[in-house]
Amino acid sequence: MIPGLASRRRFSDLTEQEILALAISSEEDDARIYRTYGERLRAEFPASAGMFDAMAREEDQHRHWLIERHRARFGEVIPLIRREHVAGFYARRPVWLIENLGLERMRAEAEAMERDAEAFYRRAAAGTTDADTRKLLGDLAAAEARHGTRAGELAEDKLAPEARAGEDRAAHRQFVLTWVQPGLAGLMDGSVSTLAPIFATAFATQDTWTTFLVGLAASVGAGISMGFTEAAHDDGVLSGRGSPLKRGIASGVMTTLGGLGHALPYLIPDFNTATAIAIAVVFIELWAIAWIQNRFMETPFLRAAFQVVLGGALVFAAGVLIGGG
Repeated sequence: MIPGLASRRRFSDLTEQEILALAISSEEDDARIYRTYGERLRAEFPASAGMFDAMAREEDQHRHWLIERHRARFGEVIPLIRREHVAGFYARRPVWLIENLGLERMRAEAEAMERDAEAFYRRAAAGTTDADTRKLLGDLAAAEARHGTRAGELAEDKLAPEARAGEDRAAHRQFVLTWVQPGLAGLMDGSVSTLAPIFATAFATQDTWTTFLVGLAASVGAGISMGFTEAAHDDGVLSGRGSPLKRGIASGVMTTLGGLGHALPYLIPDFNTATAIAIAVVFIELWAIAWIQNRFMETPFLRAAFQVVLGGALVFAAGVLIGGG
């Protein structure tokens, strides 16, 4: 292994044999990635899993073809050279990161992989003046171009419109359950629950710095509480709501942001200006919550707006009355 960037070879310094060896190892890695994608998706998205399995078999065929070419030109011993050994060469994601990729992102990653591989062969072919090498690399570029076309055919074959639509709906539902729903709950809690303490402090003290500190403490405290509660109360196995860590992050971060939205204006020294801006931010937050409910939770917009705005107005009024009393 070559540990540092300074030890990496420049692409222009690779020999013809090393370029071919690099292509062989790259095809092998890509096949493994496609198989990992397929295994990750098999339970929930069998049609897409079948597509990635077929693409992995295509990569295996290319690797066998490349090995035969290497055997014919350079013999049996293939040099050990991988992507990370070449400065500036395109990289692949570590396979464990696919746990964080959705279905559409995996499809997009696969398309990008094919474009990268084709560009690699075309760049290599353009950078050599040796006729035999140019022909070899041109053949490899053409093979990757055909692979890209084949990938499109596989998508059409394995992912009929009904199957793709069904998988897209399932992926969207998982996104809503894992990210949108806990994030929305956090945003609502952070935006509404902090209204009373922030505005009560503001009208009681008329001190913008004190109000900001109370708002910061309420927002961060609520975010930590909501994040831990969301992560701890459901591991997602039976409910299908996904990773508790992701849900906890979504809930905690959005709770904090919801409270900070109308706490940050109190960094402005002038009380009246800060309060006017904070009130405007509150209305923006409440309408944003109504929009998210309508967009992702399919709640009628007017009903969502009425519920959120009414609830927020009542909490806001309570804070003002308590602080001004």
